[in-house]
Amino acid sequence: MNCSANLTNQAWPWGKWGTRVFVMQCCLLVVSPATSEDLLKIDNGTIQVGVDRDKGAAITWLSSQAYPKNIVNVADPGRLIQQSYYAGQRLDRTAEGQSRSWSPWPWNPIQGGGVGSWARAVEFRREGDTLFSETIPKLWDMPNEPAQAVMRQWTAFEPSLANVVVVKCEFISKRTPGDRWGDVRMSPQEVPACYFTRSFATVRSYLGSGQWRAETQPPGPPWGKASPPRQAMACFNKREQGVAVFSPTSTLHWNFGPHARGLSDDPTAGPCMHIAPISRIELAPRSTYRYRYWLVVGNQDEIATSLDALWSKYPDERAELNGRM
Repeated sequence: MNCSANLTNQAWPWGKWGTRVFVMQCCLLVVSPATSEDLLKIDNGTIQVGVDRDKGAAITWLSSQAYPKNIVNVADPGRLIQQSYYAGQRLDRTAEGQSRSWSPWPWNPIQGGGVGSWARAVEFRREGDTLFSETIPKLWDMPNEPAQAVMRQWTAFEPSLANVVVVKCEFISKRTPGDRWGDVRMSPQEVPACYFTRSFATVRSYLGSGQWRAETQPPGPPWGKASPPRQAMACFNKREQGVAVFSPTSTLHWNFGPHARGLSDDPTAGPCMHIAPISRIELAPRSTYRYRYWLVVGNQDEIATSLDALWSKYPDERAELNGRM
């Protein structure tokens, strides 16, 4: 790849993975053939995580020895654990086939796909113990419209923490400057968007040192809002098995809550649980945004121990990586 970049600090705290935005002047994208496998998994003996080429290479599988079923809801392209971004003004494009349920809507590239259509990864492979993918996302509000963008993702296990997955995300916007979505504006970003099976119905914010705070919210959307002080929230089932999201680049509230009723553990069912850490940034038509997050699986004590370790290990997460790969 041959690129030149004009780096710009856009009044946003530079981050370890997710807070540098820069304008791309030119970029030659080299696409390698995808592997013949549609679902790639890695397994360290404690947890297993997988990405699906035919679902945009989003995370579609997460399980553990204690909970061998899939924790991730995969009912439609808007679920999964995936990259999702927003930019520009809200447009009414119903005359062009825009979903009336999502109109007007901003520029919203989704890793999994758009309304009624899945995205497909153009690069998709296992590199040792890391899953790498490159995806042309689709615009959420349209039935089958590729976004002028590229999403890359690296999924691996966190060293020395057997119950932790670390995910590095890179988003490259390739919109035409001056297009219909208009000028650059501050927009909320889901870092990332997470959907779990509905059986993980108990939501808690992590406070540190083994302490938790219960969070409640009736079925949505609209979603509830919480401000976890350690930038981590978890969902637990009746057996107190859970999954936590640690997103140190999040700067605003977190969206969370159940969708529909009934404690289904079916990953393809409509009811689900949602968690999304939120940051607010400017995404220019030609820009790149990077961040990383962690998924932690286990019971409450196991998750707390790993979250404390991550908090200590990455005290200056927003300042250390500075957008480097």
